[in-house]
Amino acid sequence: MQSYRLERFGSLEGLRLVEEEKPTPGRNQVLIKVRACSLNYRDLAILHGTGTLSPKPGLIPLSDGVGEVVKVGEAVNLFKVGDRVAGSFFPYWYAGQLSASAGRGAYGTQADGWLTQYKAVDEETLVSLPDYLSWEQAATLPCAAVTAWNSLQKSRPLQPGETVLTQGTGGVALFAVQFAKLMGVRVIALTSTGEKAAVLRELGADYVINYREHPEWSTKVQEITQGQGVTRVVEVGGPGTLTQSLLSSAPGGEIALLGFVAKGSPAIDFMTLFKSGATVRPFSVGSREDFIAMNHALALSELQPVVDKAFSFEEAVEAWRYFDNRQQTGKVVISIS
Repeated sequence: MQSYRLERFGSLEGLRLVEEEKPTPGRNQVLIKVRACSLNYRDLAILHGTGTLSPKPGLIPLSDGVGEVVKVGEAVNLFKVGDRVAGSFFPYWYAGQLSASAGRGAYGTQADGWLTQYKAVDEETLVSLPDYLSWEQAATLPCAAVTAWNSLQKSRPLQPGETVLTQGTGGVALFAVQFAKLMGVRVIALTSTGEKAAVLRELGADYVINYREHPEWSTKVQEITQGQGVTRVVEVGGPGTLTQSLLSSAPGGEIALLGFVAKGSPAIDFMTLFKSGATVRPFSVGSREDFIAMNHALALSELQPVVDKAFSFEEAVEAWRYFDNRQQTGKVVISIS
C-alpha cells in the first residue's frame, strides 16, 4: 500500500509518498480501506510550525479520514466488514471533559494520521457515518463539523431566536451557519467578498457583513442586534478578531475560541474584556459522544457539507498547496480510490 509521510517541516517538499506494508488489525481493531481525507488549518500549522503543537516528524498526516471496514479483529463487536466509518479527532476522548489522557494519540502529531490507503484502528475510536453522505462529504466531519457543533452546543445549547456571529467561509464557519439554522438561531456572518457572501446567504445566514468594507465590524453587529449584541461568537480568527468579537458580544454571551487564522495583536485590552461581560471559552473539537450526537442531527436533516474541491490521492501535494492559498470556500478533500 501507499502512504504519505511528513518527513520534515517547513515546506511541502517534506511530504513524501512511500510504499509500506498493509497493517494487520489487532484483537480489538478493524482494518479500514481509507476512502477520503480532508485538510484543516491545523495541518498547515503543523507544516509551517505556526501553531501551538509539537508534532513528531515522519508521521502520516491528517486528522480527518473516513473509509470502509475490510477486516476485523477477533474481539471486535461494534463494526463489521462493509461498514462506513470515520475516525474521531481525539481517538481516546470517548465522552465527558477533555483530559490529558483523553487527548493522547492525536493523529498527525503523536500518531499516524489518515493520508494512507489502509489504516488499522481500535474499534472504539470510530463512529458510523450517515448513509446519505458521499465519502468526500463524510471526510469533512471529524474536525470542522464536530467543532462547529460543539461551538453551538457547549457550554450550553443555543436556543431558537438567539443570535450567533460566524467568521469567514472555512469549514468550521460554514458548518456553524448550517447547524445554527437547524437550531432556529439567527446568524450574522462575516466575509470578505460578494461571492462568498452569496454562499453564506444560500446556506441561511440572515445578515452578512463584509469585514474589508467594515473593519470595525462590531459596530454593524450592534446595529443589526439593536445594541443587544450576539449571544455566541464562533471565533476562528483569534488574535486578529477577538477584540471585535468582544465588542460584538451581549453581556453574558460566550465566545467559542476555536482558532487563530487571523493575524493581529496577541494582546487583549483588559477593559474591553471586562466591559463585554462575555465568557471566552476555548474549545478543542469534541468527543466521540459529541460526534455521534452530531451525526444523529445530520441523518435527520440530511445537511449537505460544503466541499470546495476534491483532489485525488496522487494529487495530495497539490491539495495541500491549494489549501495553503486559503482562498477556498468550504472544505478541501483528498479522495482515495
